[in-house]
Amino acid sequence: MALEITDKEFDRLVTYMHDNFGINLASKKVLVKGRLGNMLNERGFKSYDEYIDAVLADTSGAEVTTILNKLTTNHTFFMREPEHYTFLKDTILPYMVEQNKQSKTLRIWSAACSSGEECYTTAMLLDEYFGRDKANWDTRILATDISQSVINKAKEGIYHEDGMKGLSNDWKSRYFNDLGNGNYEICQAIKDEVIFKTFNLMDPMPDKYKRNPFDLIFCRNVMIYFDQPTKTALVERFYDVVKPCGYFYIGHAESVQRNETRFDYVKPAIYRKKEK
Repeated sequence: MALEITDKEFDRLVTYMHDNFGINLASKKVLVKGRLGNMLNERGFKSYDEYIDAVLADTSGAEVTTILNKLTTNHTFFMREPEHYTFLKDTILPYMVEQNKQSKTLRIWSAACSSGEECYTTAMLLDEYFGRDKANWDTRILATDISQSVINKAKEGIYHEDGMKGLSNDWKSRYFNDLGNGNYEICQAIKDEVIFKTFNLMDPMPDKYKRNPFDLIFCRNVMIYFDQPTKTALVERFYDVVKPCGYFYIGHAESVQRNETRFDYVKPAIYRKKEK
């Protein structure tokens, strides 16, 4: 039987999740009880306050990872929102290659990368796009997430075929090793194209991101958890670390208030930074 949560405990949990991670659970009391209640009982906690105290006291970060994984959904798959990749291939990459032909470096950030499908899809597309010229370019992708456990899963790079239906047979054979039983592992060459790091999107953007801004940032299907002021502030922080004329992707289920952002709208879920 799920542990009951009092209004005071719920308010404390809502405040903690919002202030630390930007996640808005104010209308999610049933979800919170459903996802945490049984676990707390099984682990011997007598109240939600006791559990929140344990989260705050744990310096290892394990409890933070647990509560984030319980209260957010890390469901994703390869080639999600395929029109984003079509636009990347047909429009963004030709522009970025021309702009960066001297440095031969592309800077792409997969923010809130979850279990890695987004950044690996992008890495495979880049490998195919550049072909033999790929060795002359640095196109390594920065992939970040707040959860160390999903970062570890992404680094492992093992996926079931159920989440690979959007990939062509050619990509499956070129970029994956068949492990049997419907499981596949990303090949090492593609793994090497992604740099994984933990990062909380509520934190200030590192100065190095501002000094070396990105050509393209993916931040898809994470802002659905944020209230509007949190979303607006995050989008503005992203704007500061995108190159002039660089691009910003969000999920199709999300929106950016056009009167509250400096990004220009390009098409659904795609935005672009203005020229200087």
